[in-house]
Amino acid sequence: MDINQVMQQAQQFQKRMADVQEEMAGRQMTSTVGGGMVSVTVNGKNELLAIKIEPEVINQGDPNLLQDLIVAGVNDAMRKAREAMQGEMRKLTGGLNIPGLSGMFG
Repeated sequence: MDINQVMQQAQQFQKRMADVQEEMAGRQMTSTVGGGMVSVTVNGKNELLAIKIEPEVINQGDPNLLQDLIVAGVNDAMRKAREAMQGEMRKLTGGLNIPGLSGMFG
């Protein structure tokens, strides 16, 4: 393999990686916690898109419960987004563990 082939393959990989990142940015992952009391939606870029809170939780007058549910929901939704990105990256790399890439999305 000559250097030109290696450079072409690197450029193709970089483009495919950018395509995966763009696709993941459009995906939404939702986590529902507390028996449906709080739902959190994030995208594949780990951006928080929405939080839905059932009125019963607010009316309970327990701000600590609500805070805990929001934190749990956000953390779970972010975990789902990371796992989805890692899965897509594994597909892209053929399951190879490429130094520097494994930590980029997790």
